[in-house]
Amino acid sequence: MCGIFGYIGKKTTAAQIVLEGLKSLEYRGYDSWGVATIPIIMKPFDSAQGEQFSNSAIAVKKQVGKIGNASVNDLPEGNLAFGHTRWATHGGVTERNAHPHLDCSHTIAVVHNGIIENYQEIKNKLIIKGHLFLSETDSEVATHLIEEYVKTRSFSDAVRTAFNDCTGLNALIVTSLKDQKIIAVRNGSPLAVGFGDGENLVASDATALLPFTRTVHFLEDDEMALLTKNTITINNVKTGNEIVVKKVRLNWIVDQTQLGSFPHFMLKEIHEQPRVLESIASQSVATIQKNADTIKDAAHSYLLGCGSASYVAIAGAYLFSKIAGKHINWAIGSEFGYQLDFLNSRSVIIPVSQSGETMDILESVKKAKLKQARIVALVNVFGSTLYRVADHKILIAAGPEKAVASTKAVTAMLAHLTLLAYALAGKTKAGQDVVKRAIESTNQLLVQKSIVQFKKLARQLKNTRHLFVIGRGLSYPASLETALKIKEIAYIHAEGMAAGELKHGPLALVEKGTPCIAFLPNDETYGANLAGAMEMKARGAKILGISHTPHEIFDEYIEVKDAEEATIIPNIVVAQLLAYYLTLERDLDPDKPRNLAKSVTVK
Repeated sequence: MCGIFGYIGKKTTAAQIVLEGLKSLEYRGYDSWGVATIPIIMKPFDSAQGEQFSNSAIAVKKQVGKIGNASVNDLPEGNLAFGHTRWATHGGVTERNAHPHLDCSHTIAVVHNGIIENYQEIKNKLIIKGHLFLSETDSEVATHLIEEYVKTRSFSDAVRTAFNDCTGLNALIVTSLKDQKIIAVRNGSPLAVGFGDGENLVASDATALLPFTRTVHFLEDDEMALLTKNTITINNVKTGNEIVVKKVRLNWIVDQTQLGSFPHFMLKEIHEQPRVLESIASQSVATIQKNADTIKDAAHSYLLGCGSASYVAIAGAYLFSKIAGKHINWAIGSEFGYQLDFLNSRSVIIPVSQSGETMDILESVKKAKLKQARIVALVNVFGSTLYRVADHKILIAAGPEKAVASTKAVTAMLAHLTLLAYALAGKTKAGQDVVKRAIESTNQLLVQKSIVQFKKLARQLKNTRHLFVIGRGLSYPASLETALKIKEIAYIHAEGMAAGELKHGPLALVEKGTPCIAFLPNDETYGANLAGAMEMKARGAKILGISHTPHEIFDEYIEVKDAEEATIIPNIVVAQLLAYYLTLERDLDPDKPRNLAKSVTVK
């Protein structure tokens, strides 16, 4: 989940280049950060800075907290540097636990993403050999293990051997003062190398490479890359044999990764949704039908997702049933691996993922492939691990998403599933029309008059401790997503549930003044959803109705124009806007919620 960026080349500002690269990756972890560089000249002692760097040791700067307006001006000039933004797993958030980690001689540096499962066993052996550990992390073990092996073998072979000794899913970036090259190796955690002109780069997310190059290679599991300023070679980490590099040309737009005039990426990405949805709705009928045909004749199908994507999977099950009369199961990605014994070559697995690197999804997909199931991936990131392992790929095409809380990727996923369901029913054009109605409804939520209403509601709810969200049918996953958005960025306990479940327990928690958000779209669930809202109203709850029409029981009302089955899309936009403005009212950062990161690459 951590951000990794490395540079080797002709420029002497390597540390500054890496810092800027890390800032673009901060959504992957922001507990702490650090940069290591190999000095090209001796830097005179500066008492004001309190430290002296020399060309006899790797220079490192580490700090706790968000990278924000950080500077590395006190690091020496160098042609090689790499760095890391941390999302803590082993060890607390301290400067010592921040990466990069140095060996005992300060001539080998390592950054790490993942979990070294057997770190304690390795650490005990290294302590006996005299190695001094300064942090509580599993990551530092790799540094000292490489230091031990380099005594008797080449640097690259030492890295390869050490990596093979470590169990778990990991990515390492390593450099040595003596060899002055960057070695990157992965198993599970994502890495991409970028090919430049007299410079080469490595990052945990290829979007960070765009300012420098569009030519990349996505490392596969058990691949090790050796980077000099002029060359990149790839070897199999198990055998040491060289592998042919698979260069890919990225067509992403750099502006999509920048804030522009918006105060936060989350707000920018909320407002990008109509454009993204319009692009999806405008696909050719042939393309939509081709994607639908891949799941048409499956004996049994599963939609998989984690977090927001799991709620998209639930919605997908409703959509395929209601529109196409096709039964598709849904499952949480982290749980699916325990219930796939019956899969076979006629099974279709449809994993839904923004990043394409979510470990819980990838583990389940790998197990399904062993059962010869076909994988039809609905994924946002071209070249991601999920994209590469899938038999059929459907690019979500929402563009880079940098706020930790997913917005445009969620509604884009829903649009794709709506079109697929209509295509299975032989009504592709009707599906396009429904999605376009959802776009119109979404646009009405983004006008200034509507934004004023969301700000007002946020002021009313900002001190709420508990909040309920109810819905039925497609409004059930909408209620789950609404509760998640409020929890993850506004830090308010919110519970989403099927409205019919209120009387089976949760109603006991409702008291006078309890806020309740009720989804009441213009479908077959309207009356039953209204009954649930009335049950809460009768116990003193304050009802925020989200519907195509007002009702006397609503204390507050947000109008969402009817878009048939695609009404779930603007309903979720309501959730995004309410959560965003709640977060601002509570003086919190909507882009970087505590304890979370964008791409969950650990189990």
